[in-house]
Order: sequence, then C-alpha cells, then structure tokens
Amino acid sequence: MGPIARIVAIVAGLAGGTVFSQAPEFAQQYRQRIGGALDELRVIVEDFNRQAAAHQLDRQQALAAYAQSPDDFLRDRGVSMQSTITRYERLQSQQLKLSTVAPVAKPFVLLRNADDVVFANTWRDFVPGVPVNFAGLVWGVIGFIGGWGMAALLGFGARRVVRGRRAYRQAP
Repeated sequence: MGPIARIVAIVAGLAGGTVFSQAPEFAQQYRQRIGGALDELRVIVEDFNRQAAAHQLDRQQALAAYAQSPDDFLRDRGVSMQSTITRYERLQSQQLKLSTVAPVAKPFVLLRNADDVVFANTWRDFVPGVPVNFAGLVWGVIGFIGGWGMAALLGFGARRVVRGRRAYRQAP
C-alpha cells in the first residue's frame, strides 16, 4: 500500500470510527425518548383500563365492545385504542431489553425493532457524544476497522485497474 493509500485508509478508518462511535449515544437518546413516550402512553392506557373497570369490564372486553358496536366511529376508536395498547406494550418490551443488555449491544437491540416515530424523532434531534466509555470505544474500533477495510479494498481494486491498463499499453 502506497503512502497516499495509507493516508486515505487512515482517514476513512477515522471517519468510520467517529461515525460508529456515536451508536451507543444514539441508543441512549433513543432510550430516553422511549421513556417519554411510555409515560404518555401509560396515562392513556391506564385511563382506558380504569374506564373499563368502572363498567365492570377488563381491557379485552372493553375492546370487544368497541369492535361489536354498530357505530363506525366507535369501531374505529376501538381499533385505534388497540393500536395504542400494542405500541405501549412493544415500547415497554424494548425499554426492558435496552435496560438489561450490555451497553455495547444496545444499538443492535434498537436496530432490531425500533419504533418508527421514536427513531425518527431521535434522529432529528440527535446530539453526538464523545466516546468516553467502553461502548463508544468498541464501536469506534469497529468503525475504524470497517473504514480501513473499505479503503483497502477500494485501493486494491484501483491498483488492479491501473496495473491492467499498464499491461495493456505495454503489450505489443
């Protein structure tokens, strides 16, 4: 590898390391947003459960009452409430996973089943953090290796093209 290729590889590695080192910080900010979303959804779900109980119904019975209503509005409201409850339970599950997994693995949990709204809002307001912890260091190393590897592969391909052209020009 020539000196220019080494510099390009180092710069690419550093860029990759910098980008990947932010994954744990993004996961942390995402986790904080899940907490806020859960706080709001909890109010809605608990209010629904309380209203159902006031009429001697459990949650499923109340949702069934909505579904069996002849009124389109009430049926649609039941579907909306079921969707809210499902999202609430999905976010609770994800919050539990994020709080129990090792910091290095949190970005993988997030990527596996991220909530679209929370993810989009986190991305919109994301503030990069300096990788001063072990997880940031690990992700930085992963990104550096990935950037270095990509630059090395691209450099290898470029060298083959250049050598092929030289060989073609030198052929009689």
